[in-house]
Amino acid sequence: MKTIEIKGSFRKELGKKSTKQLRKIGNVPCVIYEKENNIHFHAHENAFKKLVYTHEAHLLKLNIDDQEYKAVMKDIQFHPVSDKILHIDFIRVFENKPVIMNIPVTVTGDSAGVKAGGKLYIKRRHLKVKGLADNLPEELLVDVTDLKINHSIKVGDLAYDKLELLDPKITTVVTVATSRIALKTEEEEAAEAAAATAAEGAEAPTEASADVKDKEKGKEK
Repeated sequence: MKTIEIKGSFRKELGKKSTKQLRKIGNVPCVIYEKENNIHFHAHENAFKKLVYTHEAHLLKLNIDDQEYKAVMKDIQFHPVSDKILHIDFIRVFENKPVIMNIPVTVTGDSAGVKAGGKLYIKRRHLKVKGLADNLPEELLVDVTDLKINHSIKVGDLAYDKLELLDPKITTVVTVATSRIALKTEEEEAAEAAAATAAEGAEAPTEASADVKDKEKGKEK
């Protein structure tokens, strides 16, 4: 996986007033979450273009006032009207500890079902994986060459070296349907995803870490 370097500065003050001033001059408030101490910093919005406006996943080398932190992006918030970046959360990673992140899906090959008149539908654009930082790919390749009409590839059908897929195994990643078969509505897909997640058991942060994050997000807004 490629690494992007971003330079920033530690935040000397937290709270709504400080956050508003940072955004006013084009900076983005950020947090690096780690087990013991969370690191608050800011960087100019232009520094995140290669990270945000790309299909691929990246590792980050965050250079904050000459101190380096290796991290991956966990969450990003955009303004609902202007689409400007409001806030970014990162998770610090270490070479000997596995990290969990979403990796984009890239379909390869010419589907046999498409050649026979079907249409390919990508149901999942990202998959959640767990692995060491050095083993994380920029994208997950899914070969659909042998995929026929009315067939699909599910998470359980996929395997990647030195990576663990965390999404429910029954989750459909890609499928080929005929023009005579109506696709499920968005509501049905949402219900299916919710049921699958409940069956597998969703990963949730500890109560303590959730409380800390909620308090810090409250200060930033």
